[in-house]
Formats: sequence, structure tokens, C-alpha cells
Amino acid sequence: CGVLLSRKQDGSMIVTAPYTGCFFVKKVEHTLLYGSKWWRVRLTLTFLLSPALDAPINNVCTAVLRPDRLPCATPPVSQEACEGKGCCYSLGDPVAPCYYGNTVTAQCTTDGQFSIAVSRDVTLPPLILDSIHLVSGHGSSCIPVAKSNTFVLYRFPLSACGTTFQGAGDQGVYENQLVADRDVRSWSTGSVTRDSTFRLHVSCSYSTGDFLPLNVQVFTLPPPPPATQYGPLTLELRIATDQQYSRYYVNSDYPVVKLLRDPVYMEVRILQRTDPNLVLVLHQCWATPSTNPMQQPQWPILVDGCPYTGDNYQTELIPVGAASGLQFPSHYQHFIISTFTFVDFASQKALSGPVYFHCSASACVPSAMESCIAHCPKTRGKSYMPNFRISPEAPCLHNHL
Repeated sequence: CGVLLSRKQDGSMIVTAPYTGCFFVKKVEHTLLYGSKWWRVRLTLTFLLSPALDAPINNVCTAVLRPDRLPCATPPVSQEACEGKGCCYSLGDPVAPCYYGNTVTAQCTTDGQFSIAVSRDVTLPPLILDSIHLVSGHGSSCIPVAKSNTFVLYRFPLSACGTTFQGAGDQGVYENQLVADRDVRSWSTGSVTRDSTFRLHVSCSYSTGDFLPLNVQVFTLPPPPPATQYGPLTLELRIATDQQYSRYYVNSDYPVVKLLRDPVYMEVRILQRTDPNLVLVLHQCWATPSTNPMQQPQWPILVDGCPYTGDNYQTELIPVGAASGLQFPSHYQHFIISTFTFVDFASQKALSGPVYFHCSASACVPSAMESCIAHCPKTRGKSYMPNFRISPEAPCLHNHL
């Protein structure tokens, strides 16, 4: 551009520039590289200078053909609002009446966004739009949001894409840079390029005392999967006095005397838990002639949560739902047993004495892999002897008749 720098003996710099040189207007400040140092020079000229060789043409609006226009605002938009954004307005264009001009248009929005539109014709020769990028922005939000044959548009938050922030008094200043890479061709004796140099510095200043709208997106984490571990689980097995389970026998009522085949209204429930997601699951229920759950003989009542099909008077499972009036219906299991007595295997004589009931159970949380529901056959199957094992570590409950 014809700018010459020289140093005087007293250390001052002399800048020589022809009036027809590049980049100068009436008042301008430039940073120039001389030797190994950068120097900031301020020139005040009283002559009208010729436009720079790589500056855009004078009328930045009419230079943009209608097919190449990139919308600056969504219609309907007034001419005043459009020009307030630094954009061009054409009343006769119903598709894009407000569009970016043939220059660089930078906006700082009230919702905390940078908006930067760059025309390929902002330099001569024209920019290669694919070579333009943010200096420090590498994320998915730092790529152009729109691109055409003649324009590229960036829009990103002030807090992203390598934006720097500086506080100066009551002002907060956000700064970022766009650059265009040059295609440099090298040979054994030199290197050349035919691309324009382009570096755009953009800054947005906000008053720290202003109130700006803030867009917040809250991404909640999914609930953690249920954890399975050993811990205290208090269960209770008790007998109701009626089919409605409105009253229960207490310790002073035992032993309860029943006639053979009389119904026995059994209930198992979880105590001291308020988690509505818990489901009480019965595994095995059986009877013994003593308080020892491992004593022989035994008679199965429930096998894997289902009535033992080898019994000619099968146990009846009673659903417990919301109509029961219970606060946590899933914490309860109801079933009805027909009264029986043990028989000596050898003599086939009825044994005297009480009958004790025991159950093994667990608390379950329903999931896609576990329904916490026992799937029992609806019809009587062929009689068979059960094959189950009672673990002494399982929570065993007992009551007696």
C-alpha cells in the first residue's frame, strides 16, 4: 500500500504514506509491524483519500443480487428496525426484505449472542468462504449457522467459542476474532499466495448494571437405577378375623381354633417403609408343626409366589389394590388358606398340636426387566410334589393356629 517506515536518530518513527494509499480515511489508527516490534500509529489527514484497493464497493445494498440475499431478520420487519441492525431494506422483496449488505455485519444481541455475517466480496480478490473460521472456536456451536455462495453467518453465545471477557468499570467487554486461512504455495526458492488477508476483531460491550434476558436450559439427569443390597427389611405375617381384613388377631388370641376347611385369612406386609415404588413379593410360604421353619413335616402353601397345585384345596391369592384403602397397597399380600392338620406319614393318623406358618419374601422395584409380579397358572395342573429349598438367611415369618 506504499507505506514506508523509518527511524530517526532520536528514536522516533517517520511514517510516509501517499494520499492514494490503502486503508486511510480522515482519522485512522493502525498497528504496523516494523522490524520485530508492533507500532501503533495514529494519522490525521485533511485530504479525501482514494478507497482501499480491497475495500467493498460503495453501495453495499444494491450490490447484493436478490438470489444471493441472506435474511437479516424474519419478516414482517420495519425499515427502521432492519437498518437498526445494520442491514439493508428492500420493500419490494417479499422473501427477504431485510438482508445483509455486501460487507461485514456484526451484531451484539440482547439475549447474549454474537451475530457476524461476512460477504465474500468484502475483499478483492473475493474471500474463500470455506476458509473463514473463529480463531479459538472448535465446538459444534462455533460453525456457521447459514452459508450461501456469497455470505457466511456465525451466531454463537458470548460465553462460547473462545470469547474472552474483560471488565472495565461498569462495562463488560466480550471479544472474539474471525480469520480467513490463505492458500500458500511453496517452492524451493519461495512461496506465493493469491488469497486476501482477512482478520476481523469483534467486541460487544454491555453495561454491568443492565438487566438482560437470560435463556436457561435445564437438562435433568435420569433417575439412578435402583441399588440392590443387603439391609434390614421388617416384614409381618398376621391373620385377619374376616375376609375384609378389617381386624386382626393379636398375641393374646393365639392359638386360634379352626375347623378343618375353615378359611384362614393371611396377610404379609412391609413395615416402616414409605416408598410407593416398593412391591412386596412372596416367594415361598409353608407350614410346619412347630416354630422351627426347617422342621419336617412341611406343607407348601405358595411355591414361587403361586398356590401349590398339588393341594386339592388350593390357596387363593387376593389382589390388594387402591380400593383397599391402604396407603401403600403394593406393600401388602393377602391370601386365604383352607384349614388342615398334619398326618403322620407312617400311620396316616392326624397329628395333634398347632400348625405354624412361614413365608420368605422380598421387596422389589418394578423395571423394564422385572415386573415384580408372579405369573401363576390359571387352571389346576397335575398334582406334583414341590421342589423348593428354604434358605435360613431368607426373612422367615411365622404365625400359628
